[in-house]
Amino acid sequence: MGDVKGFLKVKREKAVYRPVCERTRDYREVAVVPEGRRTQEQSSRCMDCGTPFCHWGCPVGNYIPEWNDLVFAGHWQQALELLEETNNLPEITGRLCPAPCEFSCVLGINDDPVSIRENELAIIEHGFSRGWVVSRRPRARTGKTVAVVGSGPAGLSCAAQLNKAGHRVVVFERDDKAGGLLRYGIPDFKLDKKILDRRIAVWRKEGIVFKTGVEAGRDIPSRRLLEEFDAVCLAAGSRVPRDLAIPGRDLAGVHFAMEYLVQSNKAVAGIRIPLGRRIEAKGKKVVVIGGGDTGADCVGTAHRQGASCVVQIELLPQPSECRLKAQPWPQYPMILRTSTSHEEGGERKWSVLTKEFAGKGRVEKLSCVQAAFEKDAQGCSVIKEVPQSAFEIEADLVVLALGFMHPEKKGLIEDLGLTLDARGSIKTDERFMTSKKGVFAAGDAHRGQSLIVWAISEGRRAAHHIDAFLMGDTRLPSL
Repeated sequence: MGDVKGFLKVKREKAVYRPVCERTRDYREVAVVPEGRRTQEQSSRCMDCGTPFCHWGCPVGNYIPEWNDLVFAGHWQQALELLEETNNLPEITGRLCPAPCEFSCVLGINDDPVSIRENELAIIEHGFSRGWVVSRRPRARTGKTVAVVGSGPAGLSCAAQLNKAGHRVVVFERDDKAGGLLRYGIPDFKLDKKILDRRIAVWRKEGIVFKTGVEAGRDIPSRRLLEEFDAVCLAAGSRVPRDLAIPGRDLAGVHFAMEYLVQSNKAVAGIRIPLGRRIEAKGKKVVVIGGGDTGADCVGTAHRQGASCVVQIELLPQPSECRLKAQPWPQYPMILRTSTSHEEGGERKWSVLTKEFAGKGRVEKLSCVQAAFEKDAQGCSVIKEVPQSAFEIEADLVVLALGFMHPEKKGLIEDLGLTLDARGSIKTDERFMTSKKGVFAAGDAHRGQSLIVWAISEGRRAAHHIDAFLMGDTRLPSL
């Protein structure tokens, strides 16, 4: 490493965010891209580890110690080239990834880990600002064609890798623009859509064809996909939301998180939402059910829409603020995570079981009890209601952010007769091939709801196997 004692001299600096009083007035990105000199200093904290567990903890296998060393030495362009070898969307993971690599950092055993995610973001933004990120068309075409269904991180990564191999790739997206939930599921204050458009523009120049507003299985029948393409990769995500089937669920004012976020993102993009269909938080008491990242995004959106108050409730107990013995380093620990949206206000409640939505035609309150978890005779966790703990929460708008169940089965999955696993996701073999020869699956549609970085990893791995299927061999990396 450039400075083998850097981790002894330099402490980790906190990420820089725009002031709360300023950022809640708009939808511009909250995070501030790190400055070059600051990133070089932070990169010096990367140790000369005998075994870099950060590499092990990263689903795409980023060469983290290597590009940290290059940045510290001022070799930004080489660092960029190394970063792009393993990650097709570093500008996305640099903003949105929960950084499992940092929880595997050796320095993190007895100190704050290296700021890997911020360093990654600095490298890619440095590259774009200097014009180093350019389109690179493949030198020759193979004559093979591949259809990628879905333009989320798995589909985009798969398409990019297959295009590098020389195949003609067409990406089908049913929304009006490419990006999947990256575009309409992630608020602009976390991911400005210009960042997404910038990368897609590079891929278009490289030869990838994007057909938006086209639903594969409906607008283009399954039979035609199989006839017109040599291989198909299904990367349409896991879009069926988990519901909360309790009394009062049919009351007006109770919505799924994706209904709320997608509409808000479209409005920010300038798409007009009919008055009768608008889901607005302005002046309302908002309750978000679900304590994950999607729930936090709903909290931040409600703040920006001018909610009078925001409460986020979660069934599970509040996690510990530090790593538990049951989740030792280098495992990814289940600890309390506070997002930028939580820093902007609102209240978080834990161990809350929602029993009923009440109101006259429209939701007015939630009936809840405190929940406790106990072990049954088989050692499984069982939810118990705490006696005499009933309480109510007033609400004009309720957002259900309870995660997703499985991919939508109507359409391609049913038409192709694909085998599903126990969770309802698309079942594949070790080559990512489904029960239909020549049809592959990757990302949440195959893995189940997961992280963006895992979707990128799956897309890349699927591309490796698709290339081998088409050509008999492959030079694409397996990770």
